[in-house]
Amino acid sequence: MTHKIAIIGASGYTGAELIRLIATHPNMEIAALAANSKAGQSMAQVFPHLRHLDLPDLVTWEQIDFSQIDLCFCALPHKTSQEVIRELPKTMKIVDLSADFRLRDPADYTKWYGNAHGAVEMQKEAVYGLTEFYREDIAKARLVAGTGCNAATGQFILRPLVAGAVIDLDEIILDMKCAVSGAGRSLKENLLHAELSEGYNAYAVGGTHRHQGEFDQEFSALAGRPVQVQFTPHLMPANRGILATTYVKGDPQAICATLQKAYADEPFIEVLPFGETPSTHHVRGSNFVHIGVTGDRIPGRATVVGVLDNLTKGSSGQALQNANLMLGEDETAGLMLVPCFP
Repeated sequence: MTHKIAIIGASGYTGAELIRLIATHPNMEIAALAANSKAGQSMAQVFPHLRHLDLPDLVTWEQIDFSQIDLCFCALPHKTSQEVIRELPKTMKIVDLSADFRLRDPADYTKWYGNAHGAVEMQKEAVYGLTEFYREDIAKARLVAGTGCNAATGQFILRPLVAGAVIDLDEIILDMKCAVSGAGRSLKENLLHAELSEGYNAYAVGGTHRHQGEFDQEFSALAGRPVQVQFTPHLMPANRGILATTYVKGDPQAICATLQKAYADEPFIEVLPFGETPSTHHVRGSNFVHIGVTGDRIPGRATVVGVLDNLTKGSSGQALQNANLMLGEDETAGLMLVPCFP
């Protein structure tokens, strides 16, 4: 069976990444592409690297006949996304890539995003889209909320350790390096080549990054008590990738064994042999996550390093993985692309 797919927000990086992945999917057809700011243009005009694909031209989302669509990906900015999704057919399956339905408590959304939630009733039905940990709920869901790319990276490293009680929950330091595509495609002065290249800077210092809300929500639920990590992201002059380094108190060998057991049957998560650490180069353009654990010269401490591609496993790949579950497809369909190296 071929599923007809719509993508709203197709002119952004995550929209283009969805198209790249779905192009290899055996049972999905892109039937509609929307980008209100570029309506009337072809995808070849917006993204020349997709020129070889037979794709519909861009339209406004209001022009799409959703009665012909089996599942819609919404790749819009937060706030805009909820405003659009609440107008879509109530029976259609939706995977949202924005932040609008990630936080279960509307008050948390207001706290981290600065505006009141405009679709609270829909928030109640949304399932958090971290596939490996919400697989059964996602398969039954109508609306799935994709995670933040930083939030996904940190959780892949830390969730099994929090749940397994193998680390000190009050002593978690998470240091993250993030590629520039995570900031989206819109023009920003600090992302100009002359201002970004040959440099490296921390941002959202002091626990102010919005993805911190996802860490608080998910780790506290796992532990059954409040858990707060000390988290600092850094902007690196690279197009793709996230590298997260977490410093924890606990037995390094037990930490490695816990991660290996947790992910033993996961098709996209590789836990390296103890003492090895990964590079963003090893997962570029793929839906894979690599995690490595080392000990420290200080007894009872460990360093855990995780990498993923922010546009793939951190966003669009995760979205397609969730869509596969929602549509009854093989979870890995369209997602077994080998990483691009060098």
